[in-house]
Amino acid sequence: MHVYICRCNDDSYYIGVTNDAERRIVEHDEGIDPSCYTFTRRPVKLVFVEECIDPLEAIAREKQLKGWSRKKKEALINGNYGKLKELSRNNQGSKLEGIKKKSP
Repeated sequence: MHVYICRCNDDSYYIGVTNDAERRIVEHDEGIDPSCYTFTRRPVKLVFVEECIDPLEAIAREKQLKGWSRKKKEALINGNYGKLKELSRNNQGSKLEGIKKKSP
């Protein structure tokens, strides 16, 4: 199984799971399913593929990547793995801003 990211014509990203990434990108480009996110955003370009051991792992990874910020997805796509930690810390810090610490 593979988790893949494709860049759409409108510069958005689509993340999916498949057993054949190349075939799946062709399907996106052909517009087989009018209800698919990519249908009105063609052509698409495959920008990232990651192999997973089993379908459950692939689905979990897909959900994880869908929750990432655009900057973090782009760091992954560009192979900038050091930046992933930095972006995770920044996201965590921004989520905690405005939360006051309670006194014991």
